[in-house]
Amino acid sequence: MLIMASSPAVLIRLVASAYSIAQKAGMIVRSVMAGGDLGIVEKTSSVDLQTKADRLVQMSICSSLAQKFPKLTIIGEEDLPVQEVDQELIEDGQWEEILKKPCPTQYSAIKEEDLVVWVDPLDGTKEYTEGLLDNVTVLIGIAYEGRAIAGVINQPYYNYQAGADAVLGRTIWGILGLGAFGFQLNEVPDGKHIITTTRSHSSKLVNDCISAMNPDNVLRVGGAGNKIIQLIEGKASAYVFASPGCKKWDTCAPEVILCAVGGKLTDIHGNALQYHKEVKHMNSAGVLATLRNHDYYASRVPETVKKALVP
Repeated sequence: MLIMASSPAVLIRLVASAYSIAQKAGMIVRSVMAGGDLGIVEKTSSVDLQTKADRLVQMSICSSLAQKFPKLTIIGEEDLPVQEVDQELIEDGQWEEILKKPCPTQYSAIKEEDLVVWVDPLDGTKEYTEGLLDNVTVLIGIAYEGRAIAGVINQPYYNYQAGADAVLGRTIWGILGLGAFGFQLNEVPDGKHIITTTRSHSSKLVNDCISAMNPDNVLRVGGAGNKIIQLIEGKASAYVFASPGCKKWDTCAPEVILCAVGGKLTDIHGNALQYHKEVKHMNSAGVLATLRNHDYYASRVPETVKKALVP
């Protein structure tokens, strides 16, 4: 059941703000690339990178949200020092189309302080540095009582290979109980098993799990957001990552978009992920996501993989 309030509910206002903030983030990602100096630093390894875009976008998203919603808990991927943020990075707008939407009844009375926002300023950083721009997303996920309930995904380079006149970038958003918007839902043909998985964090465990699925094809791409988009656009039937490398800010927003259209995202054991503010950031038992037939893929995860990945 949906209700229209005289003034939009907190959740609707937050998602409308996150949409505008994500669009601003996409512009920052493109401007850093166009400037030529990516400002790359290694965090923990040569495949765990941070760029100037990661830093600027996180400052933009977190500061913009905090100004408008000061009681929110905001958790961002990048460990940045507290600093004065340039006013040019602040986005104050709200997407009008979202403000017109009804809030699902179960979320209409949520208070600002009850929400946790998980931010990945640039998902697919390694691919960004290598020019694989269609892998890159900006992720803003919103959780309530430990569950991912709303999310925004910006693809800064959507359409970038479509020619000089193409409009660059798009923003996808969703709220559980309302739906997901900004894309055309498609499904892999029945009986086809196409697995999307990590491009740069592969291992024997990951490959053993994928082999057990008996896939027709395996896609190795960057970014959790990108992989979920492959599921909802009919390019893949399951996202399989039997490894502890993925974090809560990677999965929160994409999980909402997938679940809002009937999909499912769990750990490799089939357990729901938790997004409380005190929860550990690592998805230590991996990720299994599907648009349809989640039980089929979950049933094929080898016991050896399950034993190796402890929730």
